[in-house]
Amino acid sequence: MPTFHLVSLGCAKNLVDSEVMLGLLQEGGWEMVADPEQANVLLVNTCGFIQPAVEEAIEVILEMETYKKIDSSKFLVVTGCLVQRYKASLEDELKEVDLFIGTEGVAKIVQLLDCLVEGAEQEKTQLPDRFLMDASYARTLSTPFFRSSVKITEGCNNRCTYCMIPSIRGELRSRGIDDIVLELQRLEKDGVQELSLIAQDLTAYGNDLDKETHLLTLLTRILAQTAIPWIRLMYLYPSGVGDDLLALMQSEDRILPYMDIPFQHVSAAVLKRMHRRYGYADLLQFIEKVRGAVPDIALRSTMMVGFPGETEGDVRQLEEFLREYRLDHVGVFSYTNEEGALSEFYENQVPEELKEERRNRILTLQAEISEQILQKYVGRTIPVLVEGLSRETDLLLEGRSVYQAPDIDGCVLINDGNANPGDIVQVQITEAQIYDLLGGIV
Repeated sequence: MPTFHLVSLGCAKNLVDSEVMLGLLQEGGWEMVADPEQANVLLVNTCGFIQPAVEEAIEVILEMETYKKIDSSKFLVVTGCLVQRYKASLEDELKEVDLFIGTEGVAKIVQLLDCLVEGAEQEKTQLPDRFLMDASYARTLSTPFFRSSVKITEGCNNRCTYCMIPSIRGELRSRGIDDIVLELQRLEKDGVQELSLIAQDLTAYGNDLDKETHLLTLLTRILAQTAIPWIRLMYLYPSGVGDDLLALMQSEDRILPYMDIPFQHVSAAVLKRMHRRYGYADLLQFIEKVRGAVPDIALRSTMMVGFPGETEGDVRQLEEFLREYRLDHVGVFSYTNEEGALSEFYENQVPEELKEERRNRILTLQAEISEQILQKYVGRTIPVLVEGLSRETDLLLEGRSVYQAPDIDGCVLINDGNANPGDIVQVQITEAQIYDLLGGIV
């Protein structure tokens, strides 16, 4: 039985691709091994969305190359966004790689790796036609059994000037509702308690299909045909969140009071140059509408600093916005010029040291805000999904509340009571830290 070692980089959407490749390979007679030294094939699924991700991917590829240098019989295979973005040019840059497979090669992974180890002739760079996974494909979860992400679309039609996703992942392609529900029912049978619906833009779901297929109809079907207790909405576009979606969230406890909505900035001038379809006033109206409909909601967003033409006044406006509107979770990253993006050619590029200074300012401010926000949970009893023993000490359990998404937000440390991974328990919060909460099981 041939063996492989898989490293998955990037976002949750990329992880789903890795899990499908893992499932297909296992179904096709391959065995996954945790030790790279024991693998016939070293497989790296890459992200290539922004320059830091590209650099991380190259670093991991070179790390895997060291195992191949020790054992020349091994094969090194690189898949994913990095390949789709840079295509055949990688052959000259990374000569040690035996096979490059683009993002659309997920469905053909068994065939391509079989040919590689058997010595069959094939092109070194494989860029198959656009692919949209469905429930018929094998998938092996790499997350804990009680939580998973489901990708409901592929690609994106939003033409943000800094973003390479449409050129990497293609145009919007939505899965059918029946197909998504079928996958969710399988996950439910396997014990999934928390489901994150993911896409480049959840609110665009169904725009390429008929008028009856959209996010609201999908959620209605999920609620009717599954019993998964926690359904989390990740990556929504602000202008796509309508009153009907908010009404459903308000009335259905299983749709968690949590939204991940990447604003990217709040300055109308910066947003216009980004080609985002809203301005400062729209964001204020949006937040008031969301909190009016779902008062207990936790809002997460990402902000980009250092976009070409960003002024000190734009940054101050962002600071004022965060102080006044107090988002629960905010990720901050510095703009980088991406080859092929429109913004690469914009004037008034911001110096790197100024980008870093602005990023640190926003992160410091948000840490203060987060610490203040978390105080509101002290004394409350809230539902928590138990993950297992704490990463800090075996004396504590660790879990997440409905207000905390996996891998990106803080956690709840449990110092009293017993529970198993995957249990949803009621925890009385006794202490709030900068990003984490502390309490005991009631």
